[in-house]
Amino acid sequence: MTLRNLSALSTLALALGLAVAACDDGGSGTTDTTSDTDVSTLPSQVSCSGSTCRVEASLTNPITQSFRMTADKDWLLVGGVFIGDDTSETVLTIDPGTTIYGEAATTGFLTIRRGSKIMAEGRADAPIVFTSSKAVGSRARGDWGGIIINGRAPVNGCATAPCEAQGEGGSGTYGGADPLDDSGTLKYVRVEFAGHQITETNEFNAIAFQGVGSGTEVDYLHLHMAADDGIEFFGGTVSVKHILATGGDDDNLDWTGGWSGRAQFVVVQQYDDAGDNGIEADNNANDNEALPRSHPVLANVTLIGSPDSSKSDDGMLLREGTAANISNAIVMGWNEACLDIDHAETFKIAKNGTALSGDLTISGTIFSCATNFLMDDEEDADKQPITDPWSVSDFVMTLNTGNRTVDPGLTAPLDLAAPDFRPAAGSPAASGAVAVSDPWFTATTYVGGVDPADDWTTGWTTFERN
Repeated sequence: MTLRNLSALSTLALALGLAVAACDDGGSGTTDTTSDTDVSTLPSQVSCSGSTCRVEASLTNPITQSFRMTADKDWLLVGGVFIGDDTSETVLTIDPGTTIYGEAATTGFLTIRRGSKIMAEGRADAPIVFTSSKAVGSRARGDWGGIIINGRAPVNGCATAPCEAQGEGGSGTYGGADPLDDSGTLKYVRVEFAGHQITETNEFNAIAFQGVGSGTEVDYLHLHMAADDGIEFFGGTVSVKHILATGGDDDNLDWTGGWSGRAQFVVVQQYDDAGDNGIEADNNANDNEALPRSHPVLANVTLIGSPDSSKSDDGMLLREGTAANISNAIVMGWNEACLDIDHAETFKIAKNGTALSGDLTISGTIFSCATNFLMDDEEDADKQPITDPWSVSDFVMTLNTGNRTVDPGLTAPLDLAAPDFRPAAGSPAASGAVAVSDPWFTATTYVGGVDPADDWTTGWTTFERN
């Protein structure tokens, strides 16, 4: 696919440092220019010159006028851009084929505040792309902040409900009492070179769902070359499908704070130069028993580590009291282990005596790492080892059902330039899926995140390193 060449932009656009960028059009050569931008209808925080529009809106001067970003313009996020005022609805609509740049010099980022919406509905032949303002070839992880969506769905961590919290990076307030809250739609959206680090404990992710409710639609989302996590859920109830995370330098799918949504068709590919865990799953670091407890349901997940890299930790790290029901996953190539379960509360809710509790289950899953199940890697405050109360291997392979420790037989999962995550014909992953009772999930016979007959990870995605 060929990215749109920005070399013909006006002198002003070049002065803003806009990249000569490329945008995958799925091979069709089609770019959607539904309607030219009517600059007379834009908010005062948006200024356009030629083919470039600068968007400058802070927490104290948010955009409260609904507007549309169209594909005939290039949109530059200057500093923190806040949509909505937390009291009324403001809608940001983004047309298919539109490119939005986070200005590297000011760490541009986009926050959708509570009560407002983002309607970003791209297409396979015209994805919406959020990327770095730096020139192609100079882009890197963390060039800009990323996307933050704040909702009014429940989160944990407060003494009394409804609980509210403050997002990292000064991204605003999230949380509330509405599990059905609707923050809009993200469909066929790519987020590249985002996740700027402010401090070691205060970082942007490529995209953060903070207290986002189940009324929000998320389908076909690619998080590429993020400096922190690819996608992180801070509480909330939002569900997602078709999530691809590639080349991140920390965790890829991360949850904490009481997330209880669902996810299906998730693919993670870690690169050899950076990274941490495929999934890092927490309930609450300060109170492992906090309610509402993190308890997502996941099906058809593929987690590809970098087996020759010391940066590759665990495929799944389940800790701090999280619950989860995970089925039909592939976990392969992680340097430390495919699966690690940590902390007493997590063990407690996983197993009741000699039987499963039902709060933490893993079924129909293939593990293929040098060490599949990690034991006794924790330390207490005095640096003394903490002994796991029972065998993680026995929990997975005996109590749970349908799990296997074999090579899944994927086509080209370690190819970083043109990966193919599909199970090869006749391979272990081509069959053996267990049934998922929730009708939200698409029934499959294969294991992992990609249908052997339909590779959804191609066409609208990118694997460019810079």
